[in-house]
Amino acid sequence: MPVYVTDKPLRLTSHDVVARARRALHTRRVGHTGTLDPLATGVLVLCAEDSTKLVQFMEHDTKDYLAWISLGAGTPTLDAEGPVSEERPVPTLDHPGVQATLDTFLGPQMQVPPQYSAIQVNGQRAYAAARAGEHIDLPARPVQLHELTLLGLHATTDAAPHTFSPDADGRWHPDPAGQTFTLPPTLGDHPTLLVWARVGSGTYIRSLARDIGAALGTTAHLSGLVRTRAGRFGLQDAVQLTDLEGAAGLDDLAALDLPTIPATPDLALKLRQGKRPAWQDTGRFLVTLDGALVAVADGDGHTLKVVRAWN
Repeated sequence: MPVYVTDKPLRLTSHDVVARARRALHTRRVGHTGTLDPLATGVLVLCAEDSTKLVQFMEHDTKDYLAWISLGAGTPTLDAEGPVSEERPVPTLDHPGVQATLDTFLGPQMQVPPQYSAIQVNGQRAYAAARAGEHIDLPARPVQLHELTLLGLHATTDAAPHTFSPDADGRWHPDPAGQTFTLPPTLGDHPTLLVWARVGSGTYIRSLARDIGAALGTTAHLSGLVRTRAGRFGLQDAVQLTDLEGAAGLDDLAALDLPTIPATPDLALKLRQGKRPAWQDTGRFLVTLDGALVAVADGDGHTLKVVRAWN
């Protein structure tokens, strides 16, 4: 079965989306390539049946987001699920100063995950402990932030743009003629940053909102989040969950963002036998790099095996 790019609706968990996909696709074997919180919307890539084997190659892809960060109010969940548990004054801010602060987060970072997250510590989910009133010291984890662009500084989240379009590079910007996104109800009228972000796998935008607020001398929470891209898949490629049944989807080879080697019958046989043959051919199909992952297409042009190739 193919790979499907879906647009996760507001208030559904990623598990909810998988459950609905199982019914629509008439299979129990459905996985996704990166969790979205219930109050987030946007790109959620689903892999069905044998395509679930591709999740391991796609879950580490970079991801793009539109993020609304409300300043002056903190919440236990770090998002608009609330309630507001801390309030602090917001200093006077300007666009250049906020952008300079955002720039300090670029590159490799150590990030503390939210207390309300699915991370396991000693066999216990952090969110389960948080709901029981317990606090777990979650260790900081390495993340990579590639781009953070301030699109606007607004008096409230409701006053910020909600309608956007992508440019040729996949970066989204406010556009009254574009796509309108629904955000969760706000927790009050708080100054709000509108940020476009490109981040590496494992980055919590909720934690980033918390840390940006602290760097600006206040507290903050994430009041809205839209994932506009996951790996090679943009929001414009997504289908609605209601249209998933009968959707064409993508086959495995088209879904993987990897160089492709067309396998000769001899190479395909050796790979099926678990051997590691050398790739000697030159010419337009010479795509190997030392230790790089490549997709090797079998004789039918679709069946594939992902291998680590060496010159």
